Order: sequence, then C-alpha cells, then structure tokens
Amino acid sequence: MDRAQIVHDNFLRRVAANDLPPGSPPAPGLTAPEAVSLYRAQCLSRALDLTSRAMQKAGTGFYTIGSSGHEGMAAVAHALRPTDIAFLHYRDAAFQIARADQVPGQNIAWDMALSFACSSEDPTSGGRHKVLGSKELFIPPQTSTIASHLPKAVGAAFSLGLAKRNPPDHRSLPEDGIAMASFGDASLNHSTAQGALNTAGWTAVQHTPLPLLFVCEDNGIGISVKTPDGWVEASMRHRPGLEYFAASGLDLFETYAVARQAADYVRSRRRPAFLHLKTVRLYGHAGADMPTTYLSKAEVEADEANDPLLHSVRLLNDFGALSPDNALAIYQETLTRTNAIAAEAVKRPHLHTAADVMASLIPPEQNCTPTNGPDPQARAALFGADLKMAEEPQPMARQINLALHDLMLEHNEIVAMGEDVGRKGGVYGVTQKLQSRFGPDRVIDTLLDEQSILGLAIGLAHNGFVPIPEIQFLAYLHNAEDQLRGEAATLPFFSNGQFTNPMVVRIAGLGYQKGFGGHFHNDNSLAVLRDIPGLILACPSTGPDAAMMLRECVRLAREEHRVVVFLEPIALYPMRDLYAEKDAGWLAPYPAPDRRIGLGEIGQHGKGTDLAIVTYGNGHYLSRQAQKALSEQGIDTRVIDIRWLAPLPEDTILAAAADCKAVLIVDECRARGNLSEELMTLFASRSSVLADRLAAEMSFIATGPAYAATMPSADTIAAAAKALVERSK
Repeated sequence: MDRAQIVHDNFLRRVAANDLPPGSPPAPGLTAPEAVSLYRAQCLSRALDLTSRAMQKAGTGFYTIGSSGHEGMAAVAHALRPTDIAFLHYRDAAFQIARADQVPGQNIAWDMALSFACSSEDPTSGGRHKVLGSKELFIPPQTSTIASHLPKAVGAAFSLGLAKRNPPDHRSLPEDGIAMASFGDASLNHSTAQGALNTAGWTAVQHTPLPLLFVCEDNGIGISVKTPDGWVEASMRHRPGLEYFAASGLDLFETYAVARQAADYVRSRRRPAFLHLKTVRLYGHAGADMPTTYLSKAEVEADEANDPLLHSVRLLNDFGALSPDNALAIYQETLTRTNAIAAEAVKRPHLHTAADVMASLIPPEQNCTPTNGPDPQARAALFGADLKMAEEPQPMARQINLALHDLMLEHNEIVAMGEDVGRKGGVYGVTQKLQSRFGPDRVIDTLLDEQSILGLAIGLAHNGFVPIPEIQFLAYLHNAEDQLRGEAATLPFFSNGQFTNPMVVRIAGLGYQKGFGGHFHNDNSLAVLRDIPGLILACPSTGPDAAMMLRECVRLAREEHRVVVFLEPIALYPMRDLYAEKDAGWLAPYPAPDRRIGLGEIGQHGKGTDLAIVTYGNGHYLSRQAQKALSEQGIDTRVIDIRWLAPLPEDTILAAAADCKAVLIVDECRARGNLSEELMTLFASRSSVLADRLAAEMSFIATGPAYAATMPSADTIAAAAKALVERSK
C-alpha cells in the first residue's frame, strides 16, 4: 500500500481517538502562540509532501523527496534568526516554512507549489529545479545530496569574523549572525562532510571565530542502508573543536530548547557546534521507493507510529495550547488549502526553450565601487625596492606575484587562500610576501583539503568577498571538483541569478616539469573543467599575458560574478629563454596595472599564411620554437595563442586563421576529451581550411628523462606542421 496514505490515515484516526505516542512533558522556552505557529508549519510541510505526490501522479509535479518525519526542523528555524544564513538538507521544508513566518510578505505555500510544478514563476529557481531556497530568507538554494554544501557553510561562517575585521563593500551577512548547515546521517559519512567537520574543528582549536551550527538529522537510514545505532553520537560527541548537542526531533519543544541553546552557544562563543537531531523518515526515500522492500514491516510501522505530528499534537495538548480536535482541524484545513493552491500553481507557465533554461547560467553584473588602479603612493610604499625590479623583464611566476600585489592593493575585498600560500609564499614562490604585506586575514594558510579550500572560497563569496583560492596542482583538483561543478557553478543557475559564487581559482598545472614530475604534479587534462556550464577557463603562456589576464579574471569575478579558473602552466613559471640558452626571449617587463587582456582576446605571433598553429600554454612556447625552425625551411607560419579555453572564442579563432592554407592544432593535453577535439570540430563544421591536430598520448606523465615523451615537442610540432603544409598544396 501507499505508505503516505497509511501515515495520513493513521494521523486522522489516532488524533480523533486521542491515541497519541507517549513522551516527555513540554520543555520550557516556547509560548503557546509560538508552539501553535510551529505546528502549523509542520502541517504545511506534511501537506506539501502529500500534494507533491499527488501532483506527480497527475503528471503536473516533478519532485517527491519529502520532509515527512523531519518536521522538527521548524523548531530549529525558530531558534535562529531569519538573517542567519542557512544551507539546508533537502528534507527541510519545515525549516523554510517556519523561517518564512519570521519574515513579512512571504507566501511560502504558493512559492513551494510553483517549485513542485517547475513553473517559470517559481521565485527560487525560475522553474529549473525543485530546490529549497530564498534570497529574502537567507537560504541559498542547492541540490546537495552528499553534504557537499558543508564546506561552503564553513566558509560562510569564517566570513562573518573576517568581515568584522576587514569589511567588504557588499557584505550581506550581519556581523553577529551565524551560519547553519543541515544534512542527513548517511551524508555524515561522506568525505565532504568529514572534511568540513574537520576544517571547522581545526579552525576552532586555533581560536579563530567560526560561528557555525551543524545540524545532523538522524533518521537512521540512507535510502536503504541503515546507520548503525549510536554511530552519529559516537563519532561526534568528542570531536575536537565542536560542541555536541542532542535532541529528539520528534519533540517540538525539546528541539527548540536544545537548538536555542546550541545557537546561543555558537552566537556568543563564535565557535562551531554540532546538533544531533533524532528523526524518523516516513514514506521511504522518494517517489516510488517502497521501504518495505528493504525494511521489515514492523520497522516501517514503528517509525510511522512515531510520527512527529502525533507527538506535536500531544505536546500542544499537554501545554494547554491546542486541543487534539483543533489540531486535527488545522491539519485538514492545511491540506485542503494546499491542494487548492497546487491546482492553481500547475496552471502557471513553464520554461520551454534552451535559451529559457540557460538564461541564469551567467549571473547579473554587480555595481562595484569604481577604482583607478592601485594608489601610486601606496604602491610605492608596499613594493619598496621590488617596484624598481618590476621594471626589468620578469618570468611568469614573478609577474603573477606582482599582479596579485596590485590587485589586492586595489581591491580590499580580495582574499587569497590555499595550502602554503602564506608564510611559505607558495611551493613555487608565486605568492611570496603577500601575507607579510597584507596580513593573514587576506592571505590565508589553509589545511590540506582541496574541498575545504574551495568551500572556504564559496562561503566567503556569500558575504561580499572576492576569493582567490589556490589549488596547488591540477591533479589535486579532482577530489574536490564537485565544489566547482555541483556548488559554485550551479548556484546562479538554481537561484535564477539571485545567488552567485564569484571567485578566481588559481591552479598550477599542465606538464613539462623536468625535476618535479610524475602523475601527481603534472596533469595534462582539462576535461573536468571545460564542460562545467558558465565556468571561465583561462590559461596564459607568457608573463605579461598572465598579469593582464589575471586582472581580467578578477574583473569578471568582481563585476560579473563569474566563476573563473586561472590555469598557470608550471613549466613556464621560471621560463626565461626561447630559442637558445640565455637569450631571455621569453621574458618581458611587467605591464602597467591598468592594462588587461579581455575575455576572448587571443594572441597572434607572425602573419604567415602557409600555416596557422592554434595552441595554448606550453604549446604556445613550443610552437614559437617550431615556428622559427619552419621559417628556416621556407614555411611561413603564424602562432595563435587561444588564452581563453572556455568558453572558446570561436569566431575570433576562425577569423585569425581564415587566410591560412592549413591549421595545425597543438594540444599538450591528452587526445581524448580535451581541447583539440573541440577545435577540430570547430574547423570541420565552420571552416573550409584543412585542419589537423597534434596532441599528447593517452598516458599519464612520467618522472625522469622521459618527462615530456608523451607530449608534443618543438620537433614533433615542426614535423607535423611540415607534413600538413605538404598536404595543403
């Protein structure tokens, strides 16, 4: 039978018969009107669950992961302020409903019905997904199912203390606010959750303010896999740096009392706490999931007998706030009203075209305080003798360092973070002297956890900062890339542009390192970044380009709220020579602070029409060497440096190669799943020019003398170019 119908029928029958589950008397803290209001929120949450299932059966609703059994979260919302940013578990409809009651002008039942119907008028996602969330309620929408929102909750909590010491122009969270993140007991076991909890504790034991309340909603099961009895408490009660609180989520009064105690602890101490809330899961996981296929009927019925709404009816009656008859009337009236609301919501318009769906991928621009570049006097004082040195030709690593100095001097809201970026100045020295000059609040040495580094950046962006996180090596991104794919890049999409995660992620990567090679420090694959919708991927190849492109990346994040990845070719960090030893052909002076290379602006070297070599990164450097060798053989070429790898500046690339007889694409990344495939498709579909490619082998990179054996070289580029020119005649 339909378990939702069984739970509904049980509620009607048991309340009418005054057959209510036993429990403790009401804990102090709530007034009678407050308790009744929270019960109404619980009823609405339950009614919406029932309505969503009816809508799905009718073909007018598209989401049925419900909150039934977790209605105690209404009391958690009441224990917090409506300005405390909340990152919610997907079973927390009751929390959002109760918070809506704290903010005038909300029409939460209508809003959520529009969301179930995926109407384009849904005020949260604009019809793109059923998500909890609201700009007015300080609830960023998300689709996290594995607690992947916890790292950014840590970042948001950290931002509260940071903003007090260094307020950004667009601070959105109150100084005395806290952050809250809720999740299920099964998600507690995920590495993302464990990393966030560890980071919170790691930060707290160093006495750094981190006002964050974790709420674990422990219903004892993750889809079909049980959580061992006592596991959550055993693993969390004695966690360093985290204060542990526990309550029964079935008891509205107890939940409020303990949640208020936990919230007060977090708010007054500015330290993280863990609220362990015991709940039940009713109906199964979602939709057609039948819990009796993996649980005994007795287990399912035991949870149903512990329906939190039944407990609320008893508690309200014991408190003298509401009789069972009146409680039953509220429940029935709420369900009738919700059905009527849903009947109207399904008539509202929907998204239809690709353009409709994609309209929120790119967030709206933000008005920023105008600047005229870093103040010359402050710049001279900051750089000291380094300013004179900057006038001399410098390698890429030094030019990025100078650009970071200028950008942080110009924009006070920029915060850099990552492993070893501060005291050490980065493993390659790229961030040297930044921490000593700007302080540890703006150049943050993090623990070794890429998920937490990116989560810190996302959370800071929620409070008006422009984060520049560093991932030490491209190969290290892969255990954390969901923070970009599933959290940062999706936020404007799922919030209809209301929430954004502006940031510039600096990643040292690609191949050709001679002395520090191997798979973990050389990674020549960009596939994981190139297919993230809305993400901008930049890759400079020269020092001046790196400085000018980094300035554009910061502008894109600061003014256009974009998520940008700035990929820095490690092997080109120290590069000085181009054709011969000590020719200094790859060096150039640091460009003036007001010079930028705009998004989509490519580089071109040479005007030859026999062949265009289209490339990027190390490929640009090697192609320039091949260009000289080809010239000596009478082959006149040009080298096109793409610079912006996603979105690919297609029209500009085609125009730059249009008058050439042939095009050779040089891709230092592996042949499968990388840029050369997209470029070959571009030239095949939109150009009549003969095109071919030279890419890296489908192999990991070796250490030692064979460090570059699997990738293009100047010699193989020249040979491939010569063969292609012969074919084009």
